[in-house]
Amino acid sequence: MDESASEARVGPPENVPPLDVTRTDVPLDAVVFDTFDGGFTPLSEASSDLIEQLRDAIRPIYDPVYGRHDALPWLEADDLVLGYQAGGQAFAFPFNVLNLRELVNDTIDGIPGLISYCPLCGSAVVYDRRLGDRTLRFGNTSALYESDLVMYDHSTGSYWFQVAGRAIVGALSGSELEVRPSVVATWAEWSALHPEGLLLSGDGNESFADRRYARNPFEAYPQAVDAGRFPFPVSDAVFDERLRASEVVGFGGGRWQAEGLPVGLLDAAVNDNVGDVPVLVFPSSGATLVAAYDRRVDGLELTFDAFGTEFVDRETGSTWDRGGCAVSGMQVGAQLDALPLRRAFWFAVVATAPGVELFSP
Repeated sequence: MDESASEARVGPPENVPPLDVTRTDVPLDAVVFDTFDGGFTPLSEASSDLIEQLRDAIRPIYDPVYGRHDALPWLEADDLVLGYQAGGQAFAFPFNVLNLRELVNDTIDGIPGLISYCPLCGSAVVYDRRLGDRTLRFGNTSALYESDLVMYDHSTGSYWFQVAGRAIVGALSGSELEVRPSVVATWAEWSALHPEGLLLSGDGNESFADRRYARNPFEAYPQAVDAGRFPFPVSDAVFDERLRASEVVGFGGGRWQAEGLPVGLLDAAVNDNVGDVPVLVFPSSGATLVAAYDRRVDGLELTFDAFGTEFVDRETGSTWDRGGCAVSGMQVGAQLDALPLRRAFWFAVVATAPGVELFSP
């Protein structure tokens, strides 16, 4: 069953302004276009015809359709999804769909959002599309910066570094989007936490139930980058040997400071403070679940211990699930506030946040 949960549809681009290459935060030759023939062309050498030809060659989703849990028959329990909650509803965006489409523009619960994923650097993040008094819509340039997706906005044609949420070339250079809370989890984890949730199942023109979305063409990619084999140019800054290049790391956004959280290295509930925010990070399940929460409920700061897949706070003895919801005890029904968090491979985190520190509870 198809469900339309969005409130304002957005369409494909019309009359996108030309890119203003006189305003840039990065060298133009560091932004390169994938020409889809095994090569690439730097922005500094790209013709206006090539830029136009490659725009949205990887088609963004401008008109998302949502269905129930059975909407994608090929979806397996261990497939990864990017989870997002708004207005009391939960939404799942499968990585296998995002591998081929990368960007989803939608408005959910009154908030214009951009669900984004770059398979080359494992970067999954949800942004607020509002910037000042503008509401932006985003497309795909087919270009990359530091081997990460470069987006463009329809309003100014500016180019945006996806994992950073920052405009790097064009009229809006230096502007940044606000990060929204989201979770990366397996489909089994997410669907168990949100049995009534919705699943991205089409785009108005196509059903994602097609078996071509079942395949993950990037399955072997992490091993390649760990060996230093990047398909597109990267700077020396990404070679930081504190972690493997493809180590999954949560980092940055809103109240969460510029610290890298090596998800796969956590083996216990982490109770800590980041700035003035008491933070809870649940231990990873197979280096997949990436979520952080504010440990305060109604002014009471809680401390958590892990017991299998459940967590018990010491102050009230309540039991909580991995979605930050109390399932029994004095706090039953309470929900911890999720913190804005991005998920990406380590090399992309280093490229985005030079000088980033590793989280150490």
